[in-house]
Amino acid sequence: MPKKILDVPTAPAPVGPYSVATEANGFVFVSGQLGMDTAAGKLVDGGVEAETHQIMKNLGSILGDLGLDYDDIVKTTIFLTDMGDFPVVNAAYGEYVDAAKPARSTVEVAALPLGVAIEIEVIAAR
Repeated sequence: MPKKILDVPTAPAPVGPYSVATEANGFVFVSGQLGMDTAAGKLVDGGVEAETHQIMKNLGSILGDLGLDYDDIVKTTIFLTDMGDFPVVNAAYGEYVDAAKPARSTVEVAALPLGVAIEIEVIAAR
């Protein structure tokens, strides 16, 4: 199956030249999401915990637009600007994936777009 760029009406607008989601061979690749409140059109306040919850809500909406949900996530990559935030992020993230825990990597990076503390990307399977 060739790559298909997917329409995701509830997703925050990309901050660069990329697609929010693409699909190929039964896998859906969702670009890294930031803690954007789509209704307000701005980043959420409250630090890394609030950003994590907003990202996970956004990912839930994106997956829902595509007929998927958190249980369909097979791989997550989390980018943090401070690995000291790992326990807080784990707790918030865990509220969404619960029993259907996907494979995951967490990486500390020097900086992220718009000065956020966290970015999360996922791969889901149909």
